[in-house]
Amino acid sequence: MNLRIAIQKSGRLSEDSIKLLNDCGIAVKSSGAKLRSEAENFPVEVYFLRDDDIPQYVQDGVADIGIVGENVLYEKCKDVDVVLPLGFGRCRLALALPRGMTYNEPADLEGMKIATSYPFLLQNFLRKHRVEAEIHEISGSVEIAPGIGLADAVCDLVSSGSTLFMNGLQEVETLLDSQAVLVRHATLDEQKEEILRKMIFRIRSVQAARKNKYILLNAPNNTLDIIFSLLPGMKSPTVLPLAEEGWSSVHSVLPEDEFWDKIEALKAAGAQGILVVPIEKMIL
Repeated sequence: MNLRIAIQKSGRLSEDSIKLLNDCGIAVKSSGAKLRSEAENFPVEVYFLRDDDIPQYVQDGVADIGIVGENVLYEKCKDVDVVLPLGFGRCRLALALPRGMTYNEPADLEGMKIATSYPFLLQNFLRKHRVEAEIHEISGSVEIAPGIGLADAVCDLVSSGSTLFMNGLQEVETLLDSQAVLVRHATLDEQKEEILRKMIFRIRSVQAARKNKYILLNAPNNTLDIIFSLLPGMKSPTVLPLAEEGWSSVHSVLPEDEFWDKIEALKAAGAQGILVVPIEKMIL
């Protein structure tokens, strides 16, 4: 029996979804013209779908799990369970107005015509702020709507903001911060639950590795207490004596977001020959 997973056939989440599975030791090739593929070495069957369809397929049990952006998940409002965030495909759903137009608060949208591919999320935002505005639902190229007179404002996905800038728009409000998430059908049989548990274990190991670096350094023994205070490691640093008397080699793990600050502090404490190595997998 295979666990059926739905991923985006093409688009911004497709490549990262395949990479995540491959990093977890689940050998899956990109779809090409195929809509379905079986992993070579793990009981998983992959469905390649339009991202908009993934929540529905998982809700209906056609797929057991899926990888989908939160923007699509919350727009479609289907009955699926979020298993865990995946950390890629980060973007935000934002409101944008023509540059030079004044915006102070949501009330400034009153009476405007807003173009979007996310009418449900936009309507919730307007309702929350008690704003009456006309929603013009379109798919694709939302950012050109004000320039051709179709709308006064847009509500669209933003990553870098460069597309908005090139179309003379300014971002004024964020409705949703989004990333890819793993979702599941509400009920799975015992065998599929076990396969999913194994997959989640692998994903978390890959995620932990991406967030940390393995570090090796040499330090004089009289500064080891300071070095240890800077390098907690997974439990505590590994220390090995060097051939040169009075020196040790210290091995540990550093969180990515603390890396540069800790490196400066380690150098100040006398650390030398610092090597930093990426971690492929990290089993906690």
